[in-house]
Amino acid sequence: MQKTCSMTKKALINKTIETLSQLPQDKIKEVHDFADFILKKYDEEILQRGVEKLVSDSKAFDFLNEDEDLYSSDDLKEKYK
Repeated sequence: MQKTCSMTKKALINKTIETLSQLPQDKIKEVHDFADFILKKYDEEILQRGVEKLVSDSKAFDFLNEDEDLYSSDDLKEKYK
C-alpha cells in the first residue's frame, strides 16, 4: 500500500472514492459535508491572502508614513519621570 503523502492527487482521489463506496449513505454525507467545509475554509484563506496582498501593495495609506509630528514633549502640561 502506498503512503498517502507520496500519492498523486488523482491516485488519492481514486483511493478516497474506493473508501467512500464502502461506506453507508449517512457516512458519505458526513464526508461530503466535511469536504465542503474544508473547501470553503480554503477559499476564505485564498481570499484573505488576496486582500492582504492588495492592501500591502496599495499606496492608499502612504500619507501616514509622511505625516509630520503634530505634538512634541514641549506641548505637555505635565511631565512625569
